[in-house]
Amino acid sequence: MAELTRDDRIRRQVSQRLSLRKPQEEALAILGEIAGMMAWDSEVDPIALLEQVKAYYPSVASFERAFPSLAFALATGVGKTRLMGAAIAWLYLTGRSKNFFVLAPNTTIYDKLVNDFSRQSSAKYVFRGIAEFAQTPPIIVTGDTWEEGRGIRGSDLFGGEAIINIFNVDKINKEKGRIRSFRETLGESYFDYLSRLPDLVMLMDEAHRYRAKAAANAVFELNPRLGLELTATPKTVGATPKDFKNVVYSYGLGQAMADGFVKEPAVATRADFRADSVAPEELERIMLADGITYHEHVKVELDLYARQSGRPQVHPFMLVVARDTAHASAVRAYLESDDFHAGAYRGRVIEVHSNQTGEESNEAMERLVGLEHDQQTDIVVHVNKLKEGWDVTNLYTIVPLRASASEILTEQTLGRGLRLPYGVRTGVEAVDTLTVIAHDRFDEVIKRAREPDSIVRLKEITIGEGGDVTPEEREAVAIPPIYEALLTGRQPDLDPTKVAEERQDYVPPSLEKVAYVDTTLSLIREKYERTLTGGLSDLRKPEVQAEIVRDVRAATAAAQGSFDSVLGTDEVEELVALVTASVADNTIEIPEIVVLPSREVNFWFDDFDLTGLDTIRFQPSSDTILIRNLRDDSQRELARADAGPRERRAEDYIIRYLIDYPEVDYDSHADKLYKWAGQVIGRLRAYLSTEVDVEVVALEQGKALARFVFEQMRTHYRETPVEYRAQRTRSFKALKPQQMGVSLSKRLPLNEAASPLSATPGIMFYGSKKSPYQFHKFDSDPERRFAAMIDSDNMSAVLRWLRPAAGQFDIEYDRGRRYEPDFVVECQEHKLIVEVKAERDLNDPTVQEKARAARAWVKNANLFVEEGDGKAWAYVLLSERDVTESLTFAGLLAKAN
Repeated sequence: MAELTRDDRIRRQVSQRLSLRKPQEEALAILGEIAGMMAWDSEVDPIALLEQVKAYYPSVASFERAFPSLAFALATGVGKTRLMGAAIAWLYLTGRSKNFFVLAPNTTIYDKLVNDFSRQSSAKYVFRGIAEFAQTPPIIVTGDTWEEGRGIRGSDLFGGEAIINIFNVDKINKEKGRIRSFRETLGESYFDYLSRLPDLVMLMDEAHRYRAKAAANAVFELNPRLGLELTATPKTVGATPKDFKNVVYSYGLGQAMADGFVKEPAVATRADFRADSVAPEELERIMLADGITYHEHVKVELDLYARQSGRPQVHPFMLVVARDTAHASAVRAYLESDDFHAGAYRGRVIEVHSNQTGEESNEAMERLVGLEHDQQTDIVVHVNKLKEGWDVTNLYTIVPLRASASEILTEQTLGRGLRLPYGVRTGVEAVDTLTVIAHDRFDEVIKRAREPDSIVRLKEITIGEGGDVTPEEREAVAIPPIYEALLTGRQPDLDPTKVAEERQDYVPPSLEKVAYVDTTLSLIREKYERTLTGGLSDLRKPEVQAEIVRDVRAATAAAQGSFDSVLGTDEVEELVALVTASVADNTIEIPEIVVLPSREVNFWFDDFDLTGLDTIRFQPSSDTILIRNLRDDSQRELARADAGPRERRAEDYIIRYLIDYPEVDYDSHADKLYKWAGQVIGRLRAYLSTEVDVEVVALEQGKALARFVFEQMRTHYRETPVEYRAQRTRSFKALKPQQMGVSLSKRLPLNEAASPLSATPGIMFYGSKKSPYQFHKFDSDPERRFAAMIDSDNMSAVLRWLRPAAGQFDIEYDRGRRYEPDFVVECQEHKLIVEVKAERDLNDPTVQEKARAARAWVKNANLFVEEGDGKAWAYVLLSERDVTESLTFAGLLAKAN
């Protein structure tokens, strides 16, 4: 196989530096192929080029313009702007073009593009990672700055910089035609100057907005060498939309959902509710009430996730879709009235629609732009103004009032809320889900979503008592360890029997003491966890405490000027001694263990020839091609002419699936991959009559053929023999405040069961005697019963127990996923990791994989027992049937393995 060309190497570099997602990378590869077909130093023959393109990409029936123009259809939220940046970077770095014209359909998108292309400090800067642009940034010329002459001067004075012009249609056509007016400095208009550039590439964002729009046609008189159109909906707008004829790559919303690039959509209704039983006006009020219930539920879940993960806070909002402008105003008035949650949302609702003018509209649009950051808006009411370019990531709830099922299931409705706030899915359902409240259309929406042509598959949610989300008051609360609560006075007011009040000698600490306590705890967590090798007992050593005292005084020196009084040396020493003793006496010593290879691991596949090729007998379909979904192996049928991108070599249809296997590295295995894929193609050619049939079978059955090859590759897999060794990176982990979602009205003593038992996850339990935390939540009643048993005096061998928080353990399973056990139990001579499961779940593959990972961790942790507290670890997997009043400590220990 030939070596990678310079163009391919640059394309890979751009993909890696910009962290392109798979669809973006595939689109850039197609651009590279077509750019390679074009002449860049002479006139382009669009007709001849179209025939070349059609040979590889039959979906392109026409360029639809006088110049070559290709459309890339990428679903909302996948990253069209990033793809534009990648295309510009590749065309510039390969020497094909340094002049670009980015076209926006409206002011909103224009402003966004100017920001994304010019602000290097922005998180959305499209060229972040491109070293050449970091040293010499592209010259950005906009519809507001072009008269400064930077586009011209940049070309003449600075030589090689990329020049990116960003305009919207109105900047060209409506600003008194200034860009088309004669300029003495140029001897022509700026428009004419651009039209004569031999390497001008035009990039059209939201390209469907330019079709059938006379005002946009004037822009195309620039006659660029190449046009790149980007859109999520490759159809013309209007009453009779027409499909684009120049789509060279398509990646739909359904694929984006399946691949996890956007949120998962869900539809919600009230539990046991019949919409036809109430009047339309009352139905709207019920939907709004349930919508805000779900909104507040999501707000708490997002708050919890941010606290637990350390990621930025996300403030969600709810979008209400009104049927017309009068309806929107009435809805807003109701939402801000005393009749809706006693006016709690007054001032937190904005109304946006096309009839707004002047200050009212400006204020609304300013709040729209700031929705992700200002936390001042909970509800947006709109009719038809939230269109493309409004790229918020914090829309989580949509209430479409009197909308049809087909209107709900469109990218225009769902697309505005599908973007992920953290760029990737988190694994937390509420953080990764967009929910539509559809009481009046619930069954119809579900039915439509299940139809073959639906773009989505919806999760179903019920709201109300007994449903998935209940209208209770919840908030995210930090629960500190008891000793931290006592030392700082930060005791959450959740328990009717407050810890502080039970201690007659308790005196609230001064602000100075709290500052020293916080500093001591921070130093233990951030420094001494890693530097102390002997475990918690090291915290009691005088020399360690003396070092902590020095660190504490140094860390607080700058802030002492704001204290009313400064603690003396003796007081600091006493406080540090108290804090370190509290940490040592109330913490279960859990080491941090990592497993590392003792040397570098190399792997490869030995060379071999495929066997059993005669068993391959696939036949081409008669007039359709089956396209299989890589996620769930589902398939759809397309006419051959619409099959999408074709490979240059038949072997590539097999190789593109082979390289999806994690064991296969294309760069190091390419020659062998082409050999084996070539043997398969040779077999196809032996029994199929035409090359067309060979290509069709390779396309249709590429995944199955790749599996045939890989199963034989497995037996020839080799890797450098290597030994793995465990390494202890921390001897203990100090406890931190645990973040919990709390319903203030639902609290029970630890030894009291919830009623019904299914309500257990929503209740806060208090009253533990052996846990370092005073408040706990449990996923099931068997977990609560187990906690009550080990907390009681009947199990005197149990010294303390813990419900681990996120990050307390470093146990990984299933390719890097983190496992947090149900319990850690410290006894006189042992420490146990305990998991409590329903009987039916004991043999679940995930449960068994977690158990395997936990046992491996226990084995490694026991290598370091003598360096810590001397207590050996064990793992216990309990069935709910094991959690009975007759369970003894000896019986619990007997189940350890």
